[in-house]
Amino acid sequence: MKILKLLNKKFFSIIVFLLFSSFLMAEEQPVDIWNIDKKKIDEISQSNNLEIENIDNSENGSQESIYKMQSTKKKDTIELDQTIASKNIKILGLYDPEDNGLDINIWDNSDGDQLKRIFSKISKIDLSDDATEIMKISMLTNAYSPKKNITNEEFLKFKSDWLIKNSDLDLIEDYYIKNEIINIHPELIKYLVNEYLSEAKIDKACEVFSKNSQPIQDDYLSKFNLYCLIKNNKKEQAQLIFDLKKELGFNDEYFENKISYLLGYSSKIDESISEKTILAFHLAHITNPNFSFNPKNTTDKIIWKYLAASNLLNALKEIDISDLEKISTIENAAHNKNYPEKDLLDIYKRFQFSINQLLNVKEISKTLSNIESRALIYQKILLESENVEKLKLLRMLKGSFKKDNISNAFDTELKKFLKKMDPLEIPDNLTSFYYTNIKIEKEEKQKIKYNNDILHQSKLLNYFKGGYSKSKIEKDVNNFLKKISKNKKYFFSKKDIIFLEALKSDGINIEKKYENFYKINPSEIPTDIQVMVNNNEKGATLLRIAEVIGQDNLDRIDEDTIYFIISALNQLEINIMRNKILLKVLPLKV
Repeated sequence: MKILKLLNKKFFSIIVFLLFSSFLMAEEQPVDIWNIDKKKIDEISQSNNLEIENIDNSENGSQESIYKMQSTKKKDTIELDQTIASKNIKILGLYDPEDNGLDINIWDNSDGDQLKRIFSKISKIDLSDDATEIMKISMLTNAYSPKKNITNEEFLKFKSDWLIKNSDLDLIEDYYIKNEIINIHPELIKYLVNEYLSEAKIDKACEVFSKNSQPIQDDYLSKFNLYCLIKNNKKEQAQLIFDLKKELGFNDEYFENKISYLLGYSSKIDESISEKTILAFHLAHITNPNFSFNPKNTTDKIIWKYLAASNLLNALKEIDISDLEKISTIENAAHNKNYPEKDLLDIYKRFQFSINQLLNVKEISKTLSNIESRALIYQKILLESENVEKLKLLRMLKGSFKKDNISNAFDTELKKFLKKMDPLEIPDNLTSFYYTNIKIEKEEKQKIKYNNDILHQSKLLNYFKGGYSKSKIEKDVNNFLKKISKNKKYFFSKKDIIFLEALKSDGINIEKKYENFYKINPSEIPTDIQVMVNNNEKGATLLRIAEVIGQDNLDRIDEDTIYFIISALNQLEINIMRNKILLKVLPLKV
């Protein structure tokens, strides 16, 4: 190849030796990774990270690319890079500790075995928005990793696994950009670029690599980066890397054929299609002008997603309705949200039924295949004008989907039908079905309504928003207590207690004569959480709180649970997070 002709083995060895030597010299520079300023970071990045971005502009760029390819194959270079990474990247996160009233040592006293148990439990829960927010803060606050009974790699994997499960691509990308973790969290970055690609957001996927300044060690990410260089019209740069990869023993015939075509090495179209990875599948698509693919039930969800996003499923609309296996495949895809529900229902409309069949749906449907039965029921729904009967048919259709474990295939469209109905006209025997499936969206953000007859709903709440001085809140809260002391009918609720205990935790003086208004039960906090609190395990405590909240949002959790959550945060002096929770659970909202 033309580039290799310019690089004899002697010249190649000299370049690698010089680059390796410069890298060793850079390693000797001590770095304070926490207090380091941006200028220093840039200096370190320039000395420690060999980039390929400017390879076509200078000789030095070529040398850096050579080193990058070396690093993916040479064991000693990889070990050197890992050593440098361990010295320079000790803290990975997204939030400064003080942003949420935390500190850099929130994991110092934690037992890794206990953390592993908590992580294992959390991984099995679909966390609510409130629990997720607490997880984000605990996992992504800049802090030293725990040391007891857990390795740094294990802890980082927990972060990566949680971010993947949470599937917030913007959050992952922010975390990636701030920390340059392409070699520390390769699985996380694979997930990020694969998700972007599956959504046909190829530019977004390639931007991930443009924001990286490190030699890429992972083979898959290296190949993805190579493709992105070609896509961004940096073919000379890509060509050099590709040639050097082959020189260093790269062997992937499928990838080589696709890249050779994109680089112009070959004009022959390789029509083979690989479903091994989303990148491999994408390369098959873009290198074949006549690309065609019929997915099966065994086709991976991410490829279904890519097909839908890339408008490659249109042909399925014209399928033969006698091909029930193919329709079953489409039903499963709709269930997994990889195929539009509406398009599936349009296929049902193409089935031919007699008037007698449509008039006797309940009986006839029992004699048909499940797919044909669903098509018959759906057509009858379209013909039915009476809402109660239509509702019965909708329940019947939903039940059929559930029976075949594809209930999500009739979810969005079902809700559209239900929204057209007056809830006051729903009979009692169908209300459960109606309200379970209509899935009313969250209301707009509610405003706080103050009730100055109730302590925890009064304007004194403004203290937790920063609207009170210490002296003023002391005066006002004691005056309020004086007022309610004269009201024998006033019931001192658990939320009132939560309110006062938070104030007392902040050093607000409550007059002794009011202390007998309520009693504290010290046993209300779960033992393991109290032990964590006593041991100042802030990070672990937040994880346990997220686990306790689980699938529920804070405003739906019982008062006893809220009490011990606030009590734990009081003891640990995590006041910023505590105040946010208090303002969610205490006020009356409209």
